[in-house]
Amino acid sequence: MVKKYTLTLLLSVLFTVAFSQNSVIKGFTYDESTGEVLPYCTIQLMGTSYGALSDGNGAFLINKIPSGTYTVKVSLLGYVDLLDTVTLTGTTTLTKRYMISPNSQTLDAVQIVGENTRKEQETRTSVISVTPKDMSKMPAIGGQPDFAQYLQVLPGIISTGDQGGQLYVRGGTPVQNMLLLDGTIIYNPFHSIGIFSVFDMDIMSSADVYTAGFGAEFGGRISSVMDIKTRDGNKKRLSGKIDLSNIGAQLLLEGPLLKLKDDRKTSISFILSGKGSFLEQSAKVFYPYVENKDGLPYNFLDLYGKVTLATRNGTRLNIFGFNYDDRVNYSSVAKYGWNNWGVGSNFLIVPGDAPTTIEGSLAYSKYSSELQDVNYDPKKSSMDGFTFNLGFNYYLGKSLLKVGIDVVGYNTNYEYYTIYHSQRIIEDHTTDLSLFVKYKYNFRDKLLIEPGFRLQYYYSLGEVSPEPRLAIKYNIRKNLRVKLAAGMYSQNLVAVTSDQDVVSLFNGFISSPLESNLLPNTLIGDDKEIKGRLQKAQHVILGLEYDPISPLSINMEAYFKNFSQLISVNRYKMVDEDSEFIWEKGNAYGGDISVKYDYKGVYVWFVYSLGWVNRTDGKITYHPHFDRRHNINLVASYSFGKRRSWEINCRWNFGTGFPFTQTQAYYPHYDPTHINDDYVAANEDVYFLLAEFNQSRLPSYHRLDLGAKKKFFLGQRQTLELSLSMTNVYNYKNIFYVNRITNDIVYQLPFLYYFGVTWRF
Repeated sequence: MVKKYTLTLLLSVLFTVAFSQNSVIKGFTYDESTGEVLPYCTIQLMGTSYGALSDGNGAFLINKIPSGTYTVKVSLLGYVDLLDTVTLTGTTTLTKRYMISPNSQTLDAVQIVGENTRKEQETRTSVISVTPKDMSKMPAIGGQPDFAQYLQVLPGIISTGDQGGQLYVRGGTPVQNMLLLDGTIIYNPFHSIGIFSVFDMDIMSSADVYTAGFGAEFGGRISSVMDIKTRDGNKKRLSGKIDLSNIGAQLLLEGPLLKLKDDRKTSISFILSGKGSFLEQSAKVFYPYVENKDGLPYNFLDLYGKVTLATRNGTRLNIFGFNYDDRVNYSSVAKYGWNNWGVGSNFLIVPGDAPTTIEGSLAYSKYSSELQDVNYDPKKSSMDGFTFNLGFNYYLGKSLLKVGIDVVGYNTNYEYYTIYHSQRIIEDHTTDLSLFVKYKYNFRDKLLIEPGFRLQYYYSLGEVSPEPRLAIKYNIRKNLRVKLAAGMYSQNLVAVTSDQDVVSLFNGFISSPLESNLLPNTLIGDDKEIKGRLQKAQHVILGLEYDPISPLSINMEAYFKNFSQLISVNRYKMVDEDSEFIWEKGNAYGGDISVKYDYKGVYVWFVYSLGWVNRTDGKITYHPHFDRRHNINLVASYSFGKRRSWEINCRWNFGTGFPFTQTQAYYPHYDPTHINDDYVAANEDVYFLLAEFNQSRLPSYHRLDLGAKKKFFLGQRQTLELSLSMTNVYNYKNIFYVNRITNDIVYQLPFLYYFGVTWRF
């Protein structure tokens, strides 16, 4: 059925291309100063309705153009408009490389036009595009804005804290979120100190965050996708930055190995990035008032490098590698660390004059983590494997057909100890194969329909999951749009976390277990057999976009996620013979509203989220520990002075309390290790009884951050930036971690200040 559907679409495309009697303009858009690809530029044939928006690779195509002479206008926020006169006759195909120059001043009108064009031509339901410019509006904690800080502001995303916190997207857990870096899966993108991700903002080209209802090109996760693209290195000159703050440092270096020139068909460039924290050491100097004896014991080191080969017609090959490392050392509570490294490549092929591009990636990565809790046996988890994907894009004017294949193979290893201190190891090897097709139909810039279908095969389970997807947008007026998205999703990966922790530090990874001694075939107390071993979910989202005036945009969305099959750690395990995991099901529903104003240096973004998350295991129905009823974020920024060299900004976050299970009582307990134990003289351990599961709530969380920056222009290509920022300005005590045995409380970040200097050249 799927093969027949795909073949029919491909034949339709070939017929359209073969018998079209009109001309075509295709090509790519680039930054003239660096040679970097520029996505989402507006390309318009002036005085006509013919036009296009360049995609994430900078590619565009305008077809079915009658013969004649036209003026092509290329525009993008912050760049000088480019005008080009072209003459088309018969069935001419023109391939263009448009290099547009940065403007010394931000062009607010261009920003408004470019963003509105994208809203009209893309469905964009439950997806937010993040750029370095967006992230710069946040207080620069630690000297530089960070992807992790910005994600916490987005509608529908809940963070469980700024120390060791995880991100939960519209009712999904962290393992149900997929993060892709140039097509490569990153298994832990956020450091234990939750205000930092593994990514240097300056290497990011864009990041699309899908909080629900993502398209057929993504699979293997049931909640959300974060798709990050890195930019190429500077193709014209050596450049970079050096950043130093009181808690860390960053270094970026980029440049050409073979310069981009008009008479040269090929260019080669590189980009290298490294950033790290010495917070564990510097906190003793700058933050002696931190209450716990360990201070702030967080250190990390992130390294990334990429080499890019690019040709004049847009074909590119990237080869990259990364190593991300994280360490936490709370001597009285726990030691925790993880490492993620990988190598890979991705490519884009532009075959001749055909209205087609081919893109793909191949990569290998390994992730490992270990938790040593002072009151529990250690836990270890590792995961390694490869990813391969290949996609074909067929441009049909403003419509697009995309077909492709994904292959993911990985090994998982989880080591832990039972309640009776016997070691257990769970290992698995699996391969997932997926085929997908998606068609975006644009009817006169009025109606956008984007049906898709993904066929996912899980080899280790022997299961096939057919997953239809759909997205629709209707442009009622240029400033008013309604949208809808829906889809079915599945995944094989399971995270092992403990419900007994008020805040969980550790995530172990396994694939869905087949053995009945690990996972039963039914819900607790239910005789109906569960079909298959996959975790499954279904999404429905309805939204409204409204721009009452040019600088003001309002986005509202309501969502429902049905988690029809979930796997969880067995919280009722009493003896070693009991199964390690149980089935659950549940749902998440709610709504978000975001209001954004951006004009002449004034930037205000208000986000409110209302949500409910429910789970049932057949025995109890409860709210999981990340269920937050109300969440508010307010971000404000103001740029002023000559060339807007001054900037002040702030962020305030409020969230109602998370559910948790109270400790009801403590009692002494002794475990004999062998028959000759002296149980009379031996010391007993302290055990505890838990109250009703997740029936209490932690106090509400709130935090105010402030920042200020001053930029000095040292020449045409050099700047020096001084920054000062503060977190938790009024020093509110938000709970981070509670040790159930000792009752010790570790709080979230106290009032902290940061200062830094950044030199760009």
